[in-house]
Amino acid sequence: MLFYNAGIFTACSGFIKNGYVFIKDGQIIDVGPMEFCPKDSESYDLSGLTVYPGFIDAHCHLGMWEDGLSFEGDDGNEDTDPATPHLRALDAINPGDYSFKEALEAGVTAVVTGPGSANPVAGQMAAIKTYGSCIDDMVIKAPVAMKFALGENPKNTYHSKDETPTTRMATAAIIREQLKKAQRYQRDLLAAEDDEDTDEPEIDVKSEALGEVINGEIQAHFHAHRSDDIFTAIRISKEYDLDLVLIHCTEGYLNAEKLAAEKAKVVLGPLICTRTKPELSNERDENAALLKKAGVEVAICTDHPEVPIQYLPLSAGIAVRAGMDHDDAIRAITSVPAKILGLSDKIGSIAPGHDADLVVFKGDPLSVYETPLWVVAGGKIVKKP
Repeated sequence: MLFYNAGIFTACSGFIKNGYVFIKDGQIIDVGPMEFCPKDSESYDLSGLTVYPGFIDAHCHLGMWEDGLSFEGDDGNEDTDPATPHLRALDAINPGDYSFKEALEAGVTAVVTGPGSANPVAGQMAAIKTYGSCIDDMVIKAPVAMKFALGENPKNTYHSKDETPTTRMATAAIIREQLKKAQRYQRDLLAAEDDEDTDEPEIDVKSEALGEVINGEIQAHFHAHRSDDIFTAIRISKEYDLDLVLIHCTEGYLNAEKLAAEKAKVVLGPLICTRTKPELSNERDENAALLKKAGVEVAICTDHPEVPIQYLPLSAGIAVRAGMDHDDAIRAITSVPAKILGLSDKIGSIAPGHDADLVVFKGDPLSVYETPLWVVAGGKIVKKP
């Protein structure tokens, strides 16, 4: 399959004013200027249009809270235990949720989705494609991260039950307790491997799940809005040598230089929202621009269903309106989330060897007036004029 005579926003090696993308067996085989364009029996002339990588939402809850349903479709928070690291997003995602169709038609071809933020240790997040009918066939990496939560959400959830945690101190303590148990569990497993006379520890599925975080196999995604919660996440991550990604980071701009010095990875959003709780009181549209200016790599998310998934590019447009460079905003929903998630060898850019996920626009992809004319997912055309 060949797309030619198009502008190509590669998100990794600059902009090709008039070029082609050659696809075969679901992968990008070649991309370049028209002077090197090959021939193919299935070819599409995209004159006057621009091709972008498929958009990536690095933090949402797609398929976990289903549209139009109440408790029946709510599988996002197991708020019966403040520590649930053994929960797997794959066991809750419903790819039949109509929001998957809306995501794909808007050009959002990959997401990270999983549990909500009711629990200090919430469970395992999954990186998936938005196309397919069986979740097992849609996986990019699962688990890709463990979800942790700080701030008001755990406090509010358990205060109403008169259970711990009801303070930020207790929330952090529960996270540390679980990580410490996981460290001990890993040491005991290694001791049993090294010495045949040493028994393996009793099975602990929570510590097994957290072992992947402790060993650096998956990331630690910390829900944190307020500055003190952001730095608690950094503090805990340093204590346990975690691969930290800050989710939301609403007050990040207040300490932008510090976060840059910490080499923080930030997934920011939702941008289209109201200040519905105290920890959002300092929410500002300029957050992304100020963090980027300070040298922080920023991805933009919807936190679906907080903001409907199809408004991911519009969310990036809000960041541009508030001072972010336009191309940086496009990269904030393509190559930057791929890099932050450790998936930049598969998604986020138009480059040989990457998955053939493409979106094609006539106008500005971040405009409220624009939707993709073409969407290519896994090398298959799923939307065209």
